[in-house]
Amino acid sequence: MKKRIYYLMIVVAYITTGCSRKTVASAYQDYKIQCLGVEHDGSQTLLSWGEGRNRTDAVEQAKKNAVREVIFNGIHDGNSSCDQRPVLNIPNAEERYREYFQRFFADGGEYKKYVSTVDERSGSRNVEKYQYGRKMSVTVRVLRSELRERLQNDNLLHK
Repeated sequence: MKKRIYYLMIVVAYITTGCSRKTVASAYQDYKIQCLGVEHDGSQTLLSWGEGRNRTDAVEQAKKNAVREVIFNGIHDGNSSCDQRPVLNIPNAEERYREYFQRFFADGGEYKKYVSTVDERSGSRNVEKYQYGRKMSVTVRVLRSELRERLQNDNLLHK
C-alpha cells in the first residue's frame, strides 16, 4: 500500500511540474540606448529604456538614462550621426563629482532641463509589464550642446 501511495505521489508531481506551461522569450530585446538622429540645433534624438512602478516612473527613468549615457558614455548604437564621444570625457567623472550628479539626477533635478520626450505615434512604445512594474522604451531628445555648456559653466568641463 505504501508503494502505491509513493508512486501516486511521484506521478502527481511529474504531471503538475512537467505539464506546466513554459514561458519562452520570442525574441532577444536589446536595452541599449540607440541614436535615432541629430537635429539642426545639435540635440540628439534617442531611443531610451526605463523601468518603474508605473508609466510615469518608467518614462522619467528613461530620460535620466539617456542624459547619463550622453554625459558619461556617449551613444554608440543606432544611427552613426550621433556624437559618439561622451560630453564629460574624464575618467571616473561620475564618482569624482558624485555630490554634483546626485543633485543633478535627483527626482525633479536639473537633468529635466536638458531632455524632453518627442512627439510620437500612440502605440509606438515597447512596454514590458512585470508583476511589480514595467520597462518601456521612450523616444527622447537630449539637448547636448546646452548640457555641454552647463557643465562648462559649473567648471566640470575644461574649455
